[in-house]
Amino acid sequence: MTQLSERDVAARVPALAQAPLKVLHRRDPVTVPPGATLRDCVTAIQRTGTGDSVFVTEPDGRLTGVLTERDIFARLVGGDVEPIDLDQPVERLMTTKPQHLHLEETVGDALKLLQTGRYRNIPLLDDTDHLVGVVRPQDILKYLAEAFPEELLNLPPRPHQQMEQPEGG
Repeated sequence: MTQLSERDVAARVPALAQAPLKVLHRRDPVTVPPGATLRDCVTAIQRTGTGDSVFVTEPDGRLTGVLTERDIFARLVGGDVEPIDLDQPVERLMTTKPQHLHLEETVGDALKLLQTGRYRNIPLLDDTDHLVGVVRPQDILKYLAEAFPEELLNLPPRPHQQMEQPEGG
């Protein structure tokens, strides 16, 4: 077993951040067509149980907007505390022209967008601007963790805690 030093690990991270997003595991996006109702969107999010966003795509796969649970809650707790009409079209609340990345952009680009934009789901587009997946912070963490399997698997349960003597017999 070869154990990397902290310096070795730190030296590898920038190279990992320069990898294109196509190396990451991508989640399938939850999608609805334009004109879908808010009820359809909430149902789609609940059905999948994995997302907090629904992406509005044209029949050909082009991304036109995104509706997040934050968009819905902001309306509920915003200035107007009137009930939301769940039968209104998604276009009323969705974010049009959402921030996105292309598969050729880097893991570092995704990290910057997650940090500066406070996004939890980044839509990924192919070179023809069609939605091909979603990347979440968990996907990036998994990618980075897989790059250092021995180092992570051999960490003590509480890395900050030093044992005075070995356990066991």
